[in-house]
Amino acid sequence: MTLYRIYIDEVGNHDLTHADNPNQRFLSLTGVILESGYTLNILQLEMNEIKRRFFQRDPDEPVIFHRKELVNKRSPFQALWDQGIEQQFNTELLLALARWEYQVITVVIDKKAHRDQYAVWHHHPYHYCLSVLLERFVLFLHYNDYQGDVMVESRGGKEDRKLKDSYNRLYRHGTDHIPVERWQERLTSSQLKVKPKSANVAGLQLADLIAHPVQREILIENGLLVDKRNIFGDQICAILRQSKYYRHRGTGQIEGYGKKLLP
Repeated sequence: MTLYRIYIDEVGNHDLTHADNPNQRFLSLTGVILESGYTLNILQLEMNEIKRRFFQRDPDEPVIFHRKELVNKRSPFQALWDQGIEQQFNTELLLALARWEYQVITVVIDKKAHRDQYAVWHHHPYHYCLSVLLERFVLFLHYNDYQGDVMVESRGGKEDRKLKDSYNRLYRHGTDHIPVERWQERLTSSQLKVKPKSANVAGLQLADLIAHPVQREILIENGLLVDKRNIFGDQICAILRQSKYYRHRGTGQIEGYGKKLLP
C-alpha cells in the first residue's frame, strides 16, 4: 500500500491570552502531503541541488531552508543581497514549487473570534486546528486507499509533549466527523513524529516555505488582513491554487478542503 506523510508547519502561537493583539490573533497549521518514495527520490535530491547551487559553502554544514532567514537574507542566505542571484533563486524556487508533486491543506483559526464565540467552553486552538487538518488528511488517505503518518517540527520539550498528546487523543478517540476506526485504519502510527530543524527534513522545509503566504492569503480573502502587496508570496499562492491545494473530489472546490478558516 502506498505510504504518505503530512509535514506540518505552524505560523503564530496557540496562546489565547493575547488573542486581542493583532500580531497574535491568528494561528495556522499548514500540512504538505508527500508520497514517501517521491520525497526520498525526487524532492530531497532536487531541494539539496538548489541549496548547493546557491548557498552551500561547507559540505559539513547542511543548508536548511527557513522562510524568515531567507526573507531577511541572513546566513547562510546572504548571497541573496545580490539582486541578480536573488532573482535567479526566486525563479528556480517557483519552478520547483510548481514541479514538485504534493498537496496542501491549511487551517487558520481566528483565536479572538474563537474565544468570543465559545466564552464558556472552547477547544484548545492548536488541538482544534490539528483535528480539522488531520480529518482532511485521513479522508485523503481513505478515498485513495493509502496509509500514512504525521510529522511536525520540534518546538522543545514541553511543547512537543503537548503536540504528541494532541495527536494521540485524535488517534485514540477520532472526532465527531470521522470515527476512530478510520483514523487507526489509515494512520500507521499512534505516535506523532517530531524532528528538530537541524534534522534537515525536506518535507518540513517545503511546508515552512509556503505556510506564511497561505495564511496571509486566507486572511486577505476573509477580510481579516489589509492586502499589502507581497509579490513573491502571491506567486507561491498562485501555484498552489493552480494544482496543489487539496480539493473536493467531485467539484474541485478548495474552500473548506485545502483552505479552512475557523471558527
